[in-house]
Amino acid sequence: MKSFLVAIIADIIRLSANCGANLHLIEPLGFDLEEKKVRRAGLDYHDLARVTRHKSLAAFIEYLEQRDSQYRIFACTTKTTGHHIDANYQAGDVLLFGPESRGLPANVIESLPMEQRIRIPMMPDARSLNLSNAVAIIAFEAWRQMGFKGAV
Repeated sequence: MKSFLVAIIADIIRLSANCGANLHLIEPLGFDLEEKKVRRAGLDYHDLARVTRHKSLAAFIEYLEQRDSQYRIFACTTKTTGHHIDANYQAGDVLLFGPESRGLPANVIESLPMEQRIRIPMMPDARSLNLSNAVAIIAFEAWRQMGFKGAV
């Protein structure tokens, strides 16, 4: 596995643990969670992070519907106009990110209402932020809006 994937996974596991978020990974994954480097990278936060794997996006949606039919999914993408700070986040919301290399598929983005498609503002012609940075920016904005619930 490339070392940058290990760093991304470790960053997102650590972020999830530190802001009290659940991390749901949807297959196919571009990495193996059982790989020694991944386990070691997330070891410090493994007991604090809540990580669940799902076989597909459909399986994840089924999981959500069984837990709470009132969930909302926000597609985090460069292919929209609404900014992440304009959304009104609430407990139970899902922030859905695609692979760093290509983002979310168009059909997933288009399946959601415009107000649930969000982006991080960036300078024109700049490359997109890496995945762990994008997750951090949007997750912390959502947590901020909810009053940093659970933080000390």
